[in-house]
Amino acid sequence: MYKPLAFLIVLATLAFKAEEPTLKGTWEYCGGKVNGKASPPATTYAQQRRYTKGSFQAFAVEKGQPDLKYESGNYTLSADTCAETQTYCLQSQDLIYVTVRYHYLVRNDTLILNGKLPGGAVVEDYWKRLK
Repeated sequence: MYKPLAFLIVLATLAFKAEEPTLKGTWEYCGGKVNGKASPPATTYAQQRRYTKGSFQAFAVEKGQPDLKYESGNYTLSADTCAETQTYCLQSQDLIYVTVRYHYLVRNDTLILNGKLPGGAVVEDYWKRLK
């Protein structure tokens, strides 16, 4: 009698185990702040981040042009912290293999990243989920 009941309790516990957090999907930059000043999105192209489990790629997307990858790397999520480490950057190589920690929050379809970059800039970025 007790063995089947214990088995059902263990099975129910495993079924309701919380999923590992992930940012998986495509996100588009929709504005933010740098050092308290507004940082609107570009008007001639879109910035997109494509997250998979544990890694990301960032692209400049312009109509009629192939997507231009400008950054990629790895990320981990722990509680309310997103730690990103670039492994590729089209421009400056200063942040390659430097981990930047952000406070992150996903509210409905918006990813909010708050943090301080290694150069000292304080950023607050808003990314809208596309898929």
